[in-house]
Amino acid sequence: MCPNCRAFINITDRVCPYCGAQLGPRAVDLRSSQIAASFLPRANVTSVVILLINITFFLIELIVNYRLFNSGPQSINFGTLVGLGAKYTPLIHSGQTWRLITAGFLHGGILHIAMNSWALFDLVGEVEQFYGTSRLIVAYIFSTITGFWLSLLWHPSAPSIGASAACFGLIGIMLAMGLRQRSDPMAQAVRAYYGRWAVYALIFSFLPGIDIAAHIGGFAGGFFIGLVGGLPNLPNSPRETVWKVLAGLTIAITLYTFWQDYRFFSVFAKQISNTVV
Repeated sequence: MCPNCRAFINITDRVCPYCGAQLGPRAVDLRSSQIAASFLPRANVTSVVILLINITFFLIELIVNYRLFNSGPQSINFGTLVGLGAKYTPLIHSGQTWRLITAGFLHGGILHIAMNSWALFDLVGEVEQFYGTSRLIVAYIFSTITGFWLSLLWHPSAPSIGASAACFGLIGIMLAMGLRQRSDPMAQAVRAYYGRWAVYALIFSFLPGIDIAAHIGGFAGGFFIGLVGGLPNLPNSPRETVWKVLAGLTIAITLYTFWQDYRFFSVFAKQISNTVV
C-alpha cells in the first residue's frame, strides 16, 4: 500500500499512480530481514487490546481447566468451555443469550487461538484503517453475534467457540466496501484481495471440527455493517456521532456479557467443586 494515500499498488511502482508520492525500494531490493518482517502482521492499539482480551480468556480457561478438571493445556474440557461462556444451546434457550458474544472470546487450544490471533492482527488493522474504530467495534461484536446465532440454528446440538466468526465478519465488511464503490480502483483491489481471503477461509471451514455456520453468519454480519455504515465522513458529522454512540453501546453490552459470564461461572465452579468433594 502507498504510505501516503494507502492505495493498493504494485511492488514495482517507484511512484504512486494515484497520488504521485515517491516510493521506497522495490520488494526485491529489500534486505532479507526486511522481507521476513513484512510477513509479520502489523499491530495497532485496537489489535493489541482485542488480542489481550482473547489471551486473558484463554489463560483463564487453562487455569479453570486444571483446577476444576485436572486437565492440561492440550485438551480443554467441555465443562470448562461451557462454564466460561461457550455457545451451548440448552443454556442459551434458558435465557443466557450473552453466550452469543462470550463464545467469540474462547478458544479450544493453543493452535486455535494462535491462528485466530494471527488473522485478527491483520484484519483489525486493515478494517480500522478504512472504516475507523467505531465501525470496527460494531462489526466485530455484531458479526460474533450473527455467527453464533446462525450456528445455534444450524448446529444446535454442538457447542461452539472462537474468534473466527469475527474474523469472517471483518472479511465481510472489507468486501462490502469493494462492492459499494465499484468504480474506485482501490475498492477493486480490496475486493479482489479479500475475495481471495474469503474463498481460502471458506475452504478451510470444511475441515472436521470447524463450525462453518459461525463463519458464514459472521461474514454476513460484517458484510451488513459495511453496506449500512459505508466509509467514514467528516469526524464530527452527525453520521459519525451516531457510529460513536453505537460503538459505545456495543462496548457496554460486551462488558455486561462478561459480567453475566462471571456470575454464571461463580455458581458453576461451586457446583463442580461440591461434586468433586
